[in-house]
Amino acid sequence: MHADARTIARAALLLLLLVTLAGCGGDGRDSDDAAGGETTTAPTSESGGDLSGRIQADGSSTVGPYTTAAAEAFRGVEPGVQVTVGVSGTGGGFERFCRGETDLSNASRAIKDEEIAACKKEGIEYVEFQVANDALTVVANTENDWATCLTVEQLKKIWKTGSKVGNWNQVDASFPDQELKLFGPGTDSGTFDYFTDEINGEEGASRSDYGASEDDNVIVQGVTGEKGGLGYFGFSYFEENQDSLKALEIDAGEGCIAPSVETAQDGTYKPLSRPLFVYAKKASFKRPEVEAFIKYLLDNETQIAESSQYVPLTDEQLTKAKSDYEAAIEEAKA
Repeated sequence: MHADARTIARAALLLLLLVTLAGCGGDGRDSDDAAGGETTTAPTSESGGDLSGRIQADGSSTVGPYTTAAAEAFRGVEPGVQVTVGVSGTGGGFERFCRGETDLSNASRAIKDEEIAACKKEGIEYVEFQVANDALTVVANTENDWATCLTVEQLKKIWKTGSKVGNWNQVDASFPDQELKLFGPGTDSGTFDYFTDEINGEEGASRSDYGASEDDNVIVQGVTGEKGGLGYFGFSYFEENQDSLKALEIDAGEGCIAPSVETAQDGTYKPLSRPLFVYAKKASFKRPEVEAFIKYLLDNETQIAESSQYVPLTDEQLTKAKSDYEAAIEEAKA
């Protein structure tokens, strides 16, 4: 897809949900009897569209577009609620969240011990919601006709701290004499944290002489502009740019596996399948607009994920997320 593909998908999602809502009269919310399955109607808020207020989210550039898609669809149900979504990286988002500046923190990794401590220091309690899955994708230039699969060891050889690999023939002797140009997320990115941990064996351990950016579109441009380009980011960004990028299969010792919805959900895409999260401040659940938005997101998780090119939750994962939501609401009302 091209650069505006995600915008078109969000528009289609919003139209679908609004048409469905109109068809069911817009009265009340659907029951959760089918928790874990795909909902067939879009929920309204208990206020019947009379909610107002502002919900602030920040964090991962990988998860940000998912939350934005949910916010745009939610605005069709609750036009008085403004959901703003910043993109300062998972780490930057947690810094703001733990200072009490945001209601939601988008994260492409679980919260770290030092971030937990920072939140605790400021009295910020939260609920972790897994909202989608991801197949962190290693991409090459479409002119690359020599590499279709890389082993975890080859990726480590390329990306480890102090690596001097600068040519494809240094990765594999059968590869051509072609300069290797690397692009990837910056150090505030949860994608960086996850990739370095799984590939290099230590979170944050990476060579630094590559084109780093918190904006995944910059990584796309870097790889597409270099015949010997190589980079990595979330699966949704590959899906959005699959006409101009080549996804490489990964061999973790059990054969080459391509990133896909199926391999991310069943865990065969190793070791780069990962969960994606939204952290919600417990105190914010006392506000009806926050309660309604999180419910909307979970009730429509499959449609939002698919239309935004993310990997939906499994039935088991979605059931857990909805259970955690109900517990948070009960605590807020206590």
